[in-house]
Amino acid sequence: MRARILLWLTLYAVAMACVEAALVVHLRHLYYPDDPQALFPLRLMSHADLAIELARETATLVMIMAVALLAAHSVARRFAAFVYVFGLWDLGYYAFLKLFIDWPRSWLEWDVLFLIPWPWLGPWLAPAAIALLFVLWGARALLAETGPRFSRRCSLLFLLGAALGLSAFLLPGALMLPGGEAAFKAFQPAGFPWALYVAGLVCMIASLFMASSDQTTR
Repeated sequence: MRARILLWLTLYAVAMACVEAALVVHLRHLYYPDDPQALFPLRLMSHADLAIELARETATLVMIMAVALLAAHSVARRFAAFVYVFGLWDLGYYAFLKLFIDWPRSWLEWDVLFLIPWPWLGPWLAPAAIALLFVLWGARALLAETGPRFSRRCSLLFLLGAALGLSAFLLPGALMLPGGEAAFKAFQPAGFPWALYVAGLVCMIASLFMASSDQTTR
């Protein structure tokens, strides 16, 4: 039963990744007709397209949450299902982009990762590493006989790591907010706050490892 649930979650995440990548390819051809592989300098969406994109991103998170709620009964297993689908969706998205338009072209190529509450920016490898962590841990947690156990300390450590990682992705855009659209149009990838990101990743790894250790000692 656990393996079958994991299989369906895998198929769902890969299918979502294909749909997401196909849509982004169309957007790349629409906004970057000369070179769909080039993102910078940014060509900002119209207000109408931006509203649609924000709604789509919100809908994507709702879809992942909904399938995670249906896949398990306990809070911990539902969390495992959520991060597993989220991580595999993210990895699959980049795999399909590579297949469709041969992008990303390098390991440290920058991407616009998300738009809520403002653009998340950074090398695609950074979110992909977190996604890989989620996939590996989520699969292990879902296949185990007992679900992971998140103590208060473990939960707070994960939230701290998530906040640090999120801050790393939001910081480049936050620095441009005072300059408005002109600042975003002139943006060129430069320094990414790797120290902030790595600190967040280490906290998340430690938290998930602790939750798995508690799971095996019960």
